[in-house]
Amino acid sequence: MRKLYSFLFGICAIVFLLWSLSVLMQKQSGSAADKLVIYNWGDYIDPALLTAFTERTGIKVQYETFDSNEAMYTKIKQGGTTYDLAVPSDYIIDKMIDEELLVKLDKTKLKGLDNIAPEFLGKSFDKTNDYSIPYFWGTVGIVYNKKLLDSYPQHWNDLWRQEYRNQIMLVDGAREVLGFSLNSLGYSLNTKRRAELQEAEKHLQALVPNIKAIVGDEMKTYMIQEDSAIGVTFSGEASEMLEANADLAYIVPSEGSNLWFDNFVIPKTAKHYDEAYAFINFMLEPENAAQNAQYIGYSTPNSAAEALLPEAVKNNPAFYPDKSVLNNLEVYDNLGSDWLGIYNDFYLQVKMYRK
Repeated sequence: MRKLYSFLFGICAIVFLLWSLSVLMQKQSGSAADKLVIYNWGDYIDPALLTAFTERTGIKVQYETFDSNEAMYTKIKQGGTTYDLAVPSDYIIDKMIDEELLVKLDKTKLKGLDNIAPEFLGKSFDKTNDYSIPYFWGTVGIVYNKKLLDSYPQHWNDLWRQEYRNQIMLVDGAREVLGFSLNSLGYSLNTKRRAELQEAEKHLQALVPNIKAIVGDEMKTYMIQEDSAIGVTFSGEASEMLEANADLAYIVPSEGSNLWFDNFVIPKTAKHYDEAYAFINFMLEPENAAQNAQYIGYSTPNSAAEALLPEAVKNNPAFYPDKSVLNNLEVYDNLGSDWLGIYNDFYLQVKMYRK
C-alpha cells in the first residue's frame, strides 16, 4: 500500500511540475488568452499602428498572417485557433456568412463608420455591411514600362497587339485571367454562361504568343528589373512596382475590371469582442487609416483618410479612379464550388496552350 501511495504521489508531482512549466512558458511567451488576435495578410498593416494601439488602449496584439483566402477560411472553419479579427476578401466573406462563420456586427459599438465612402458600402458580398467593414480596396489592371514600349496599352484588347509578342506577364489566377478576357469581349467577369467562357478561353488562346509568363508575387521583381514590358496585376502590387521604378505606369481599363475589397470581420472563434471593436474603431480614425494607406500603398475606402493623403496620391486616377471608371468595375461574386471548378477548368486549358 505504501508503494501505491508513493507511486500516486510521484504521478501527482509530475503533473504539478508539467502544469507549472506550462504556466511559466505562457507567462514568458504571452498566451493568446490575454491578447487581441488578428489574422491578416502578410505585411498588410503599418507595425507602428499596432504599437500605437497598444500604447493608447493597453490591449496587447498577437498578429498572425495567411497567404490566401482559402487558407484563412479553412483555418477559421476548423475552429482550432482563436481569432478575434480577420481580413478576408469579398467573395470569401459571402461564403463565410452563408456558413455562419462570422459574428454579426453590433454597429452601436462602431465609431467612424461614416468615414467610409458610400460607394464602398453595400456591396454584393455583404449588402448591409452587417458582417464586414472595408479595410482596403483596389483593382486589377495593366502595369507597363514606358521606356520599353513605343505605344502604351490603355484597354484590355490592346494586349493582343502583335507588337507585344512575348512581352506580357499575367498574374496566376483563374478569375483574373478569364476576367480580363471576358471584359475585353464586353461580358461580365461573373458570367455563368458557358458560351461566354468558351469565347473568353479562345480569345486567350490568341493571346498566347504575347504571354511571356504566368507568375505570382515574383512579378514585382520582374517588372521592377525590366524583365518584361507589361503585366496584368493588382493595383496594390502595381503601386509597389511604380515606387521602385519611375518608368512604370498603371492603368485600369475603362471598359471594366475587378474591384476587390479586403475587410475586417469578427470570426465565430472570437473571444475578445470589445477589444476587436476597439481596434476597428482605431483603424477607422482618418489619421490612422491615412498612415496605413501610405505605408501599404493600397487604396483606402476611408474618404476622410483619403483627404489627408498627399495630392500626388489621392489625385492619381490609376489608384483613385473617378466614378465613371468605378461604375464599370465588378466585385467577384461567390460563384459556388461548381462554377468555380468550371472557371478553373477553362483556365487550365489556357495554361496548357502555352506548353
